[in-house]
Amino acid sequence: MQYIVADLEATCWEGLSGSPNMEIIEIGAVRLASATGPVEGVFGEFVRPVVDTTLSAFCTRLTSIRQEDVDPAETFPSVFAKYVEWIGAAPFVWGSWGAYDLNQFRRDCQRHQMPLPQTFERHINLKQEFARLKKTKPCGMSQALKKAGLPLEGTHHRALDDAKNIARLALWILPRLEAEGMGLKEA
Repeated sequence: MQYIVADLEATCWEGLSGSPNMEIIEIGAVRLASATGPVEGVFGEFVRPVVDTTLSAFCTRLTSIRQEDVDPAETFPSVFAKYVEWIGAAPFVWGSWGAYDLNQFRRDCQRHQMPLPQTFERHINLKQEFARLKKTKPCGMSQALKKAGLPLEGTHHRALDDAKNIARLALWILPRLEAEGMGLKEA
């Protein structure tokens, strides 16, 4: 079974979390050949926002994504189509750090009146599984890396860098889930 570990960055504003106007501005993903690796490929693309086209100063400070990064980018339907094509037809399970990424994919697909592929519903909340397996409270990715004795690599809050870091955690989580018979192996 191949695994896709994804992370998204979205428009955001200081003091305003969970806004319905949030939209994806970067998709990052890592493809793992199996629960134990290796990394088979990476995907990283900016997405041009269409609801609020100007990034807030807070968003740029948090993510380091600049207006000049997203202005020439394609909009979500085009980038998402590339992402789905990059994933390919092979059976996969995808995971992200928390439920946010799945929910944001749902929101952006709905915003652009396009279906979320059914295969995306086969999702692992790696944050919850890490907490359960480590017998600790759910925490952010950077804190989980510390708990796992791994350094943060790259730039935090950049989609591809975060996906790579989450994939490093997934290489510890996924074999344990498979050993528990969590239904992740091909039928």
